[in-house]
This record gives sequence, C-alpha cells and structure tokens, in this order.
Amino acid sequence: MRAIIPVAGVGERLRPFTHTTPKPLLSLAGKPILGHIIDNLLENGVDELVLVVGYLGEKIEEYVKSNYSVPTKFVWQKELLGLGYAIYLALQEINLDEPFMIILGDTIIEADLKKLAEGNTHKIGIHWVEDPRRFGVVELSGRRIISMVEKPDYPKSHWVIAGLYYFTNGHKLLEKLSEIVEKRITNRGEIQLTDALVKMLADGEVFESIVIDGWYDCGKPETLLETHRKLLCKNGNLTELEGNIIIPPVHIAASAEVKNSIIGPYVSIGERAKIEYSILSDSIVGDGAIIKKCILYNSIIGNDAEFSGRAYQLNLGNSSKVELEWE
Repeated sequence: MRAIIPVAGVGERLRPFTHTTPKPLLSLAGKPILGHIIDNLLENGVDELVLVVGYLGEKIEEYVKSNYSVPTKFVWQKELLGLGYAIYLALQEINLDEPFMIILGDTIIEADLKKLAEGNTHKIGIHWVEDPRRFGVVELSGRRIISMVEKPDYPKSHWVIAGLYYFTNGHKLLEKLSEIVEKRITNRGEIQLTDALVKMLADGEVFESIVIDGWYDCGKPETLLETHRKLLCKNGNLTELEGNIIIPPVHIAASAEVKNSIIGPYVSIGERAKIEYSILSDSIVGDGAIIKKCILYNSIIGNDAEFSGRAYQLNLGNSSKVELEWE
C-alpha cells in the first residue's frame, strides 16, 4: 500500500515555532508529529511513501531519510496553492491503477488502516466535532457520503473529514483535480481537495465513511497541547527521576538534564534540554532548551530557547532567550 502525505504547508497558526521548524517536525511525547504518522502507517502495512514537501522541505527530507528505510518519493510543491494542488502533484508520480491512501501531515490518527482496503469503494475517515466550521464537512446516508463542503459557515452536520482518504485508483481524482487546477478554481484562496471529491460524487463515484475515534489535531497551539496530553497517556516513559518529583505522564529524553524540579503531569522534555529549580506542567519543552527557576504550565518552549525567571504560561519560539528577575 502507498500513502501520500502532504507536508508542504507553512503552519502559520503555529508561529513562532514554525518560523524555523516545519509543523510536521514539531515534537509531541518524544517524537515529531510526522514520526507518529509514519510509524502508524508502517505498522498498518504501508510500504511506500510519497511526501509532498515545500516550506522547509529539506528538513523533512533529512528527517525521513535519517530515520526510515521505507521507499519514499519527495514531490516538491513550489506554489503553496492548497491541499488539492499538493495531491494533484503527487498523483503524477504514482501508478494510478493501484489503490492508495492520503493522510494529512498535521493530524495523528489511531485506527486500523487495513480496513480501508476492504471492499471496492473509495473511503474517507470522519470524526464528530462540536464546531466543524474549520473542516471539510460531510453529510451521510448510512455509511455512504452524499455531500461534502469545505469549511462551511453554516455546517449541515458535525461529521468532518478526519484527514484520511482511500482511493481504489487515482484516475478520476486526477481528472477532477486537473480540471480545477487548469481553471484555477479556488475556495478561500486555495485549490481544495474537497472540491474534486464533490465533482467525483456528481459523476456517480461512491464514497464510504469510516468513523475515526482516535483523531488528534495538531494545527493550533491549543490543539497541539491537547493532542500532547493524549499521546503522553500512552507514551509516557518515566515515573521517577532521582532528585526530582515526577508526576506522570511525562516523557523526558535520555540526554536531557533535570535537577531539583517538579515535572508533570503532561510534560515532555526534548533531547539535550536542561531544567533546573522549576515546576513544569502541561507543557512541551523542545530540544536543547534551557529552563531555570520558573513555573510553567500550558506552555510550549521551542528548540534551543532559554527561559529563566517567573512565568505561568508562555509560548517561546526556537532560539529565543528571556530572563526575568527571580524572587
């Protein structure tokens, strides 16, 4: 099975962290978002990857090549024209006669992906959300999808596309995306994959829905921290650390140094980070970060950032340095 992963986006909603790190490489519970995605794909029988890269794409390419031996193609998206355009480019690099899946590079999904290949219909993963307005929304008749609309102001259902798609072949999808690209049909300034799927529905193509319960959004700081909490409950690695108080679940990298601190719950600390005389909860601390004499909660500290002093909530970008007077 082949999987297409679009990872070309800039990640504006996660700035300042994405100024220097592509969103899929932001770390959650000791592993980049993309690492969680690829590991899940490999565990479910995927044996070939196609990554659509753009913004800081060389970092993504380096990460994948350094950590995985699975055959991988890197398709460069020079114009950031949206998800539909990314998939349009990727489809030109694969055998359209074979089935494939698409999984978004900023969404972690826990599901039995082998079920996608059951039967002879296209499939889309869906998830129920309270506020569906920033997602693609579907209407259902049983398990069959009867309509789709991208980011509607007035959604007709709470079922949204969960960043997972399966196609029995790619011919019709490429045909519809080609029409949209050639005519430069955009929605909110982007070429939308959903618009191509709507055209496929109109031509009689059948899409079956699959409910995804384990669906973790990583698109904004607040959802990133929420996903971080859920992953730590499954991937925390420490319950005690000499000289410190550990309140699980936490993940502390082997090369990190933690002294005289209270860590947890829901904290991950990256490689080579240094924490001293601090209290941290519900926070992500990046690789090489230095935290001294402070109290932090609900915070994200970027790679190689330094912070000392008092604070309660803080989002600090990579390589930043803040010093406050310690009382």
